[in-house]
Amino acid sequence: MGSPNVRRRRRTRIVLITLGVVFALLGAGVVGAGWYYSGQLLEPGNAQPGFSDAVVGSGEGTVTLTESRITAQPGTWGLVWPGGEVELGRVTARRDGTVTREVTGTPPPAGTKARVESSVWTSDPRTALGLDHEEVRVPTELGDMPAWLVPGTSPTWVVAVHGRGGTRAESLRITPTLHAAGLPVLAVTYRNDVGAPASPDGLFHLGDTEWRDLEAAVRYALDHGARDVLLYGWSMGGAVVGQFLGRSALADRAVAAVLDAPVTSWTATLELQSRNRGVPTQLVPVAELVSDWRADLEFDRFDLVDHPPAHRPPTLLVHGASDGTVPVQSSRDLAVASSRLDWPLTYVEAPAAEHVAAWNVDPDAYERSVADFLASHVR
Repeated sequence: MGSPNVRRRRRTRIVLITLGVVFALLGAGVVGAGWYYSGQLLEPGNAQPGFSDAVVGSGEGTVTLTESRITAQPGTWGLVWPGGEVELGRVTARRDGTVTREVTGTPPPAGTKARVESSVWTSDPRTALGLDHEEVRVPTELGDMPAWLVPGTSPTWVVAVHGRGGTRAESLRITPTLHAAGLPVLAVTYRNDVGAPASPDGLFHLGDTEWRDLEAAVRYALDHGARDVLLYGWSMGGAVVGQFLGRSALADRAVAAVLDAPVTSWTATLELQSRNRGVPTQLVPVAELVSDWRADLEFDRFDLVDHPPAHRPPTLLVHGASDGTVPVQSSRDLAVASSRLDWPLTYVEAPAAEHVAAWNVDPDAYERSVADFLASHVR
């Protein structure tokens, strides 16, 4: 049977081996979780929206949807489905798990899977708004990127940058206001967008490389008659704008910027999204480490409060108070820090607005804020 000392040493070895296996499995689990959430962040396929809302029925000028936090949001939205889109208006009834809303256009039949869309339209400036535009190609280091050019009379061009998983249609809501001010609008795409070249590794870089596509778009504008540019970014598009302002040789050609629910700290954004999913925020550093390994990212670089861009033009910063995707607190922090950073910044917070939905909740107020900003800062 062996001496007590031998048995004790054998038990100690078994305990140590068992603990080693447990810690190895736990470590593998943590790394696996980090890899999964890194994939959710970096892989373009995971950013594509589906059709999660169901059409229950329709009436004269109305459509009825299954009720959810999204379908019951106040304001003006789009309802899109494969092959169609309509504009949603105010909620007229809520009963038995359904929401009835006013609709402009012909909604799809009952049983259709659709999606409530903050960009309202998914088509193009002419189809959605009746505005003439040109389909142009922006030369970049990876190849030509498609863009819309809505002409104007001003020497200041707007270069509009959509968010992660979005499209250039994100700019359509504010294009009439910009067009009315005489500003040409160049609504761009960037690497990994549909119709645009993929990045060499096929991954999003969260603004760390996409800013070079924005730089190419600014160069295109300058080569085609622009004197200077106003940069307009939504969500991750705000991170792209921030990196352009900090790293591009053309940054000083930006005379102003508008940032709508921008990512000004990817770490804070990931922490908010982890809380929303019930995932421990302790996994965020692991996801960042894995993302850094996969895509060579420096997450500290994206924090605009601690690492402000070298060029800081007058900026209109808009954020919804109910944003569950990008934390409104990050924009509040940037607004508070703007004086210290010598960054002329106007902050507008939209009550009850979800992510990039300040326009949707109150189009008139949003457009008025933008028009006032243009009048003060664009000549």
